[in-house]
Amino acid sequence: MTKLCVGLLFGGRSGEHEVSIISARAIAKALSSEHNTAKYELLPVYIQKNGIWQAGATAQKILESGVPLPLETDGNLWQYPPQVTNVDIWFPILHGPNGEDGTIQGLLTLMQVPFVGSGVLGSALSMDKLAMKRAFAQAQLPQVKYMEVLRSQVWSNPCIFPKLCDQIEQTLDYPCFVKPANLGSSVGIFKVRNRSELEAALDSAASYDRRLIVETGVEAREVECAVLGNDYPRASIVGEITYQSDFYDYKTKYTEGLADLLIPAPLPGKIITQIQEMALQAFAAVDAAGLARIDFFYLEATGEVLINEINTLPGFTATSMYPQLWAASGIAFPQLVDQLIELALERHNRLEEI
Repeated sequence: MTKLCVGLLFGGRSGEHEVSIISARAIAKALSSEHNTAKYELLPVYIQKNGIWQAGATAQKILESGVPLPLETDGNLWQYPPQVTNVDIWFPILHGPNGEDGTIQGLLTLMQVPFVGSGVLGSALSMDKLAMKRAFAQAQLPQVKYMEVLRSQVWSNPCIFPKLCDQIEQTLDYPCFVKPANLGSSVGIFKVRNRSELEAALDSAASYDRRLIVETGVEAREVECAVLGNDYPRASIVGEITYQSDFYDYKTKYTEGLADLLIPAPLPGKIITQIQEMALQAFAAVDAAGLARIDFFYLEATGEVLINEINTLPGFTATSMYPQLWAASGIAFPQLVDQLIELALERHNRLEEI
C-alpha cells in the first residue's frame, strides 16, 4: 500500500507558537504508532515566528527538542520548501491568529490538497468571538450577556471613553471579563471588578485587537465537549475543568498542576445530554468540520447551560482536553489522529465531486 505523506504544519506567527510545537510533538508520536506508520509518512513543516517555512531536518529538530530554534533568515515569505510538493494531506496544528482563523486554511485550499479541520468559514467564524456569538445567537444557543467594543472607542478622546465605561457598568455590571475578539489560549483576557480595573483592561486588550468583547461574569462550573466528524459529527463524553485561580487564564491553562480535568464530568445525565446536543448545534452553526472543542458554563444553582465558545483547533497534546475526552469515549490518541486524516480526505473528495 502506498503511504500518504502527511504535512504536519506547526509553529506559526501567533503568541501560541510554543503551544503549537507541543501539540505537533504529540501528533508526530501518534503518527509513529504501528497502525499509522503502515499508512502515513510524516513530513514536519515548521513556520518560524518571522513567517519563513522550514521543512525536513530543521523542522524535525524542533519536534525532537520541543523548543523553537534561532530564527533562520534564508528564504522568504513567498517561497516554500521544495518538499511541500510531496504532501498528500496537511495536518495544520497552528493555534491562534494566522493558524486557526481561516488564513492558513485559505492557503491550503488554494494548494488544492486536503487538510485536517474546518475550512475558511468555520475557522474564521470560530476564531472571532463576536462573529461566533452572533452565529450562536442565530442558532438560539443561550449565552452570557456581552457587549462589543472597538479599539477606536477605547483609544478615543477623554469624552467618549468614560461614557463607554458607564455603558458597560450599566449593561453588564461587575465582575465582567474583557477579551480581544481574535486571540486564543486566554491571551489578553482580564477579569475586572471595578472601574479602574475595567479601564486598564480595555486599554490592554485593545493593544491585542481592534475588536473587543466584554462579558458578564457568572458563577458556574466550566465544562467541555469534543466533537468529531463532518456532516454527521459525534459528541464525546463531557469533561470538567477545576482550578484554584481566579479564572482559567493562560498560566493556569498551561502550568502543570494548576488545573484538573475531571473526565467524565460529575453532572446529571440530562445536563450531559443537553451539553452534547448543544455542542453539535454549535458545530453546525459555524460550519465546522473534522474537529472542535466546545466550552460551556453550567450554572448549578439554576440548572442553566450557557455556551461559551468553540475552538476548531484545540490543544492537541496527550494531556489536552480534546484527545482525553475521546480517549475516555473509546478512541485512543493514534486512532483519533488517523480518523481526523480520514475525515479530511472524505471532505476533500466530496468537495472535488461538486
